[in-house]
Amino acid sequence: VVRDDRRAQARTPRATPDAGRRATGPRIGREHRAPVPFLPKDFVVPDVVDAGTFRLRPITTHDAFRDYDAVMSSREHLWARFGEAWGWPAVDLSLEQNIVDLGWHQKEFQLRSSFDYVVASSDGTRQLGCVYVDPADTEGADADVWYWARASELANGLEDRIEAFLSGWLAGAWPLRVVTINGRQVRLPVTSQGLR
Repeated sequence: VVRDDRRAQARTPRATPDAGRRATGPRIGREHRAPVPFLPKDFVVPDVVDAGTFRLRPITTHDAFRDYDAVMSSREHLWARFGEAWGWPAVDLSLEQNIVDLGWHQKEFQLRSSFDYVVASSDGTRQLGCVYVDPADTEGADADVWYWARASELANGLEDRIEAFLSGWLAGAWPLRVVTINGRQVRLPVTSQGLR
């Protein structure tokens, strides 16, 4: 089955436009295959994560309205980061398509094939961005991690805080050694968690 789903494609962008070895989510021109787990079967995937000024939790279809608002109110910022390579977010992205995309991401999380998190305000009332933890398409990496913050939060440094949080969280809560974060390869610090 081939799907044309630009939103979901960009939700898990790749380091290069043609680097798509993995096809566990809707991607333009890429076939769907059964998900291949990239984490140990006994690994407990983090659910709700409190990062102080924001929190992460798995995205679901119930987030469609807040997600759509975050994406479309930040379209220029997101297009500058992901648009040329992934065609996302399209100017004509509809709420209905967003619901479909979030349903797919919710299913990917259930299948343990990819993990899409909402970055929410600490009280959970506002979507501030997203974080994606995907199987690596980048040689030498254990996972490709992507994130963004809504444009209204850029001036207060939210994207910098998300990135600073990610290295420690990925090192302490995930069985990963080397990841890419928004396309940049990062060797994670060794932690006392003993996950590696």
